[in-house]
Amino acid sequence: MSLLAGRIAALGTENAFKLGVDIQRCLDRGMEVIKFNLGEPDFDSAEHINREAIAQIEAGNSHYCDPAGLLSFRQSIARHISSTRGIDVEPDRVVVTSGAKPPIGYTFQTYVDAGDEVIYPSPGFPIYESWVTYVGAIPVPLQLFEAAGFAFNADDLAALITDRTKLIILCSPSNPTGGVVAPEDLRKIAALIRERCRSDVRIYADEIYEHILFDGEAHHSIASYPGMPERTVLVSGHSKGFAMTGWRLGYAVLPTVEEAAIFKQLNINIVSCVPPFIQEAGREAYENPESEGAVTEMVQAFERRRDWVVPALEGIDGIRCQNPKGAFYVFPNIAGACERLGVIEAYEDMAPGVRARTSPSGMLQMFLLYRYGVATMDRPSFGHIGTEGQHFLRLSIANGLTEIKRGVARIAEAVEDRQGFATFLEEERLWD
Repeated sequence: MSLLAGRIAALGTENAFKLGVDIQRCLDRGMEVIKFNLGEPDFDSAEHINREAIAQIEAGNSHYCDPAGLLSFRQSIARHISSTRGIDVEPDRVVVTSGAKPPIGYTFQTYVDAGDEVIYPSPGFPIYESWVTYVGAIPVPLQLFEAAGFAFNADDLAALITDRTKLIILCSPSNPTGGVVAPEDLRKIAALIRERCRSDVRIYADEIYEHILFDGEAHHSIASYPGMPERTVLVSGHSKGFAMTGWRLGYAVLPTVEEAAIFKQLNINIVSCVPPFIQEAGREAYENPESEGAVTEMVQAFERRRDWVVPALEGIDGIRCQNPKGAFYVFPNIAGACERLGVIEAYEDMAPGVRARTSPSGMLQMFLLYRYGVATMDRPSFGHIGTEGQHFLRLSIANGLTEIKRGVARIAEAVEDRQGFATFLEEERLWD
C-alpha cells in the first residue's frame, strides 16, 4: 500500500501560481520581474464594496451562515442572471462558492464518472483538464485555432460529440485567448446540443469574464437559448469584473433545485460556507449603482492596454498576435521567435525524457523569465493534451500600461538574443 492515493498523480495544477517558485528564484538573485503571469486586475475593489464588508464585520455578521449562501445575495444573483440572460432564475437554484473555481470540481463530482467523455476548450483554463484526468474521465479537447480568433462553431463541436459525452465546457470570453463566441454561433451550438445530446448531458458555462468585453460588445450566454437553462451550469463571480480576486466570491446557477442541493452538500463537506460579510459585499457590488462606473473605468483601461500591446507585439519580428475581444489577456503566436532563437532546434535535440518535461513555448517562457525578468505563461499551461506544435505565450494585460510597455520592450530584446538563449540552456539546466 503506497502513501499517496493513485488519483493524485492525475491531478494537474495552475501554472500561473506554480511559476511563483521560479519568479522568487529570480527575485532572490536581485532581478526585477515584470509579471504577466497572473490574471488579476491591478485595480482595487471599489470603495463602496469595501465599506459594505467593513460595516458587516462591525455589525457582527461574521458567523456561520447557510451553506448555499445568504438569501439576500442569492436573490441578488438571481436578479442579475435573470435580467442579463433573459431567463427565469430562482434563488434556490443558486449556490455561492469560494470563488468561481470550486464549481468546476463540484460539477465533475456531481455529473462525471470514470470513462465519461468531457469536451473542453484548449487552450482553456487549466483546471478543466486537471479535473478531467483526476476523475478518470476521457479528455476530449476542443482545439481553438488562431485563424478563427480562438472561437469555435457548431461544426467544430459536432465533430467531438459522441454517445459517451457527459459534459461540455464553454468559456466566453476566454482565458487565455480573449476569444468570444459570436451570438449566432451560440444559437447554432445550442441547437446542436438539443439535437445530439441526451437530456442528462450538462453544459458548464464559465462566464467569469462576462463584464470584460471590448469594442462595445455585450455578453451573450449559452443559457439564454431555448432548451439550455435546463441543461446549463452557469458559473460566474466577482474576481474579474469587480477586481475582487482575493475575496474569493463566486457562484453557480444550477438547472434544478435538486442539483443545487448537491452543490450545497459539497460546500458543507469542503468549506461549510462563504463568509457572510463577503457575500453582503458581493450583493452591494450588484445593487449599488456606483459599480457600473467602476467596472466601466476598469474595462476601458484594459481596452486601452489591448489597443497598445497588440500592435506592439505584432511589431516584433517572429511574433504575431490576435486582437482579443474580451477578458484581459493576449495570446501571441511566438513560432517565428522560437525558430529565430534556436528554441525549436534545441528542443528537438533534447533526449525524449527531457523533452517530455517542457515545450518550445515553455523554453522561451523560462528564457524570458531567467534572463530578461519577464514572467509569461506557455501554451501547455492551458491544456497539455494535443498541443504539440502549438507555440504561444499568454500575457496578462491586467497590470499597468507602463509595466506592459517595459515588458514588451524586454521581449523584443530577448527574441534577438540567440547567443543569450544558448548560454541560458547551458547554465540553467532547468529540465535535466
